[in-house]
Amino acid sequence: MEYNREDQLETKNELIVSDQKPDQAIKKAEQQKRRLSWMTPILSGIIGGSLVLGVTTYQHSKDETANASVQTQTNETTNSAASSNNANTEKLSSTNSSDISTMVENVSPAIVGISNYQKQTESGMFGFESNSSSSSSEEETGTGSGVIYKKANGKAYIITNNHVVEGASKLTVSLSNGKEVEGKLLGSDSLTDLAVVEISADHVEKVASFGDSSSLKAGESVIAIGNPLGKDLSRTVTQGIISGVDRTVSVDTSAGQTEMNVIQTDAAINPGNSGGALLNTKGEVIGINSMKISESGVEGIGFAIPSNDVKPIAEELMSKGKIERPYIGIGMMDLEQVPENYQTGTLGLSGSQLNKGVYIRQVASGSPAEKAGLKENDVIVSFNGKETDTGSALRNLLYNDAKIGDTVKVTLIRNGKTMTKQITLDQKESASS
Repeated sequence: MEYNREDQLETKNELIVSDQKPDQAIKKAEQQKRRLSWMTPILSGIIGGSLVLGVTTYQHSKDETANASVQTQTNETTNSAASSNNANTEKLSSTNSSDISTMVENVSPAIVGISNYQKQTESGMFGFESNSSSSSSEEETGTGSGVIYKKANGKAYIITNNHVVEGASKLTVSLSNGKEVEGKLLGSDSLTDLAVVEISADHVEKVASFGDSSSLKAGESVIAIGNPLGKDLSRTVTQGIISGVDRTVSVDTSAGQTEMNVIQTDAAINPGNSGGALLNTKGEVIGINSMKISESGVEGIGFAIPSNDVKPIAEELMSKGKIERPYIGIGMMDLEQVPENYQTGTLGLSGSQLNKGVYIRQVASGSPAEKAGLKENDVIVSFNGKETDTGSALRNLLYNDAKIGDTVKVTLIRNGKTMTKQITLDQKESASS
């Protein structure tokens, strides 16, 4: 299963939904038609019986007529009460709808559009690139959404997705009042797909507040607000429910594959909604919309990053510009991607050792891994007692269960033999883990 970030192309995988076959549908329709035909005489009989009963009642004595009049008055009273209840129900529904629209109206100014501009190099004559500075221009390459969540010291801060701002040479932010201002990227993190953008607070009217995503339950109503398909449809509102909580999905990022904890919703999320708000009925942000499944036959499966995960990451991005993570210092790949003849020959693996683990392609000089005695062609199979069948599993354990300075136990296989190494984790910004 592949998950599509909203400013990227749709995946081409197909998921076939099992519906009725055409001949089954026709047969079912014919059965329904026969049932309806069978019921018609009964319905006619009921209606005819009512008419006959009406005539008979009309021919009864005056006393019976009086009794019927009393009964009629009673029925009218009952009908009146029922009508009153219906009116109250309609009023209640209208109030709920009004509450939601009021909430949306209140929160909507905190939702912004974000445009990603990247430098484009124009070709000179005969297809060669020109060295002239005028040949380079900035063009809008994508749009997304964002949520203003903080305002201080004349600045306002926007949380959005990393993939909305990634690679940008310039960012512009469209506010609800029509103003467009330039944004400054304070920090971003591809593995969590979050980023913080700073703008002037001069024209900022509203700031959204975070809710508690840990209290969410399946079936709760939610509202998504964002800019699907760009500025022309800015602050579009869609409604749905929480379809599932604590979902785990594998996502490809510019820093490698990772597994993300997400909220599943059926509220419509379209290209351009990325970075927008998923709100509860109180108007609190309980998620940042990030991705959806975009395959043939799939409808209404979107995902948002839980607010309780967003808040600490946003604060660290604001203060440090990046997320500091523990570092081992290895280049790795999933063992199952290594040819089996290489596994059995060069690596000395056999039986249950095959295709499960993390293959070390290289060890960085001076890294914690080198200091601990890890070597090229080792296969890591567990981290602090937890299995690491894939690189993403190892990365998640490293980033979520360990801290800089911790000493961890790594179980590995070398030439078919199992051994354990102690690694003291360091800090270093690197594309490797």
